[in-house]
Amino acid sequence: MDLPSILESLLVASESPLPSPELARLVRARAAEFSEDSITENPENAPAPDSPERVLDLEALAETSENEIKDALVELNKIYETSRRSFVVAERSKGWKIYTRADYAGFVKLLFPGRKPERLSPPAMETLAIIAYRQPVTKSALEAVRGVSCDGMLQKLLDRELIKISGRADLPGRPLLYATTELFLEHFGITDIEELPNIGELRKVELPDGTEEDSDDEKQEQTSSTQEAETQLALSAVEKPAEEAAETPEEAEKEPKAEDSDFSKEE
Repeated sequence: MDLPSILESLLVASESPLPSPELARLVRARAAEFSEDSITENPENAPAPDSPERVLDLEALAETSENEIKDALVELNKIYETSRRSFVVAERSKGWKIYTRADYAGFVKLLFPGRKPERLSPPAMETLAIIAYRQPVTKSALEAVRGVSCDGMLQKLLDRELIKISGRADLPGRPLLYATTELFLEHFGITDIEELPNIGELRKVELPDGTEEDSDDEKQEQTSSTQEAETQLALSAVEKPAEEAAETPEEAEKEPKAEDSDFSKEE
């Protein structure tokens, strides 16, 4: 029994992802139960005579750090790779979890008949890319860049919980601000928004606030920036099983009309 195998047991047993601090806490907590004082007070904590726990370096486990957890998980992935296992340990926004490799997606999908991979239409991806790279952002700024109403796209992204209302801008009328969610990070396989490709460069391009008419050069620069952000976001995407059906080809090809909804009235 070693640290990688201990972590593997925790990840297999847990229904939810486990962050590094929590994994380290669990390891230290179990090591503390092996202390002489603890065993004296609670004899049931003592490992069985033939238990693999008898050979553990309890002193080392009692001081397990987050960095040691990450190193052990890297080692665990190497073991999986060497033995050609069908799964891998990966870190997402909420922590570490065991996932099946993409190579086996065709077999895994058979467990979920009727489900289709989640797809975002080009207009939705474009809107999401602007929000991801320039959050928090107002609806008027989005519409100034895209040149069309974004009510429908924003509502769709809100319904899918890829974006959220993060507050109000310090502007006349106090418009709503939009930002990405933890589900967005999970969907695109990253742990932090700073991991998006070329985020530093794309953030340098100023977005209009929707209150002034921009020059042709500025519009061209904004369009190019949006297209690059959309491309980079698409490149970072990872496919995952989705409970929602994919959008129809008709939805993907046309821009939805602006809708009069409770969502749009909040603005």
